[in-house]
Amino acid sequence: MPDTPSPRYPAALALAALTGINLFNYLDRQILPAVLVPLKAEMGWSDSQLGTVAIAFMLGYFLTAPFFGFLGDRLSRKWLIAVGVGVWSLGTILSGRAHGFGEMILFRVLVGLGEASYGTISPGWIADLYSSRRRNTALSIFYVAIPVGSALGYLVGGAVAAHWGWRAAFLWAGAPGFVLALALLALREPPRGLSDGDEGGARRPVAPSRTGGPGRPALPGEVEGKFGAAIRSYVSLLGLPNYVLVVAGYVAQTFALGGFAIWGPTFLYRTHGMAMAQADRFFGLSLVLTGLSATLLGGLAATACGRRSPAGYAAVLALSAVAATPAAMGAFLLPSVALAKASMVAAMFLLFLPTGPINTLILESVPAGARATAMAASIFAIHFLGDLWSPKIIGILSDRWGDLRQASVTCLAPAVALSAVFWVWLAVRQSRSG
Repeated sequence: MPDTPSPRYPAALALAALTGINLFNYLDRQILPAVLVPLKAEMGWSDSQLGTVAIAFMLGYFLTAPFFGFLGDRLSRKWLIAVGVGVWSLGTILSGRAHGFGEMILFRVLVGLGEASYGTISPGWIADLYSSRRRNTALSIFYVAIPVGSALGYLVGGAVAAHWGWRAAFLWAGAPGFVLALALLALREPPRGLSDGDEGGARRPVAPSRTGGPGRPALPGEVEGKFGAAIRSYVSLLGLPNYVLVVAGYVAQTFALGGFAIWGPTFLYRTHGMAMAQADRFFGLSLVLTGLSATLLGGLAATACGRRSPAGYAAVLALSAVAATPAAMGAFLLPSVALAKASMVAAMFLLFLPTGPINTLILESVPAGARATAMAASIFAIHFLGDLWSPKIIGILSDRWGDLRQASVTCLAPAVALSAVFWVWLAVRQSRSG
């Protein structure tokens, strides 16, 4: 909720609309893992090929994110987002029409391309509507759509596939996006940096600096010029240690989450003998319950901690990752299906806990005029170095070893531990600088 509501830029309405679109954003992504079993049965693809289909989305997503980040700091955000929503919806529907491996790859790349526009630009829009003391809470609400939308992807995908086949699941997921894209155009987007500056309530745009200020290089959105200047500005993000550390931990966490999301239901089906529809339902319900509660709780906890300590946000990231490491191991190693499911739920909760503060730290590590680019660089990094590879690697190891359990635990638990290392480092650094 903004400090001084503006009739021209209604913050609550924009937050609700963007959160609703984000829900369908993640619903579309998780249709694929919900239908892997019937898809494999019809197409006859190997686990390695299924892993390639899963990462095809990431190719479209992370490769185009820097392009949209550059545009998002310069052009109309609502038009860029609306076009992106339409493109990903079309790609989702076409995925259900694919009859060959190449077709499916192409259509999943198209989904990623459309979602790159939305994921890169929309957080900066929200940040411009809320002052720093309320921004983390608003972003936590926005990112609640990740677990809720992901859960609906498993639930809707599994239910529709069970009754009408896996192809129909993609149609049901993609069609609403066209309506959402049109609805978004009715909103009025705020000037960049509207809520930065006076924390007492005066919200004013922050004029971008051409030099980037003393002690650091110019950043995207602060420079005007040609493509080469934008590239140099992207590289200059490496000169911001807090930004680098939060993104490095995010890369490792995303590697784990990517493999977990794609192979989780299939792991329960193969290793513990659950029916696929039952595994999808358990995974989906667990996601929505843990993700919703953890994202909101983590956002509130981080806001409270941030008011007491400059390292408050980073402390939430670090503690959640440290606790998630043994939970992730137990999810794949415990022999009892009940204990494995309980450990899986605990891991989900802890992995979703820092969602809000992660993105708040990313946005607040750079100036207001650089937020879309900072998000774009983060998206590129977490997918190019993270979940672009984990589904494929697990699929290859599963084919080679004939054991999805061994493949999963070998890849995922160490990645969670690595994220803890970076975020503990960040928390220590911020506590010392404060």
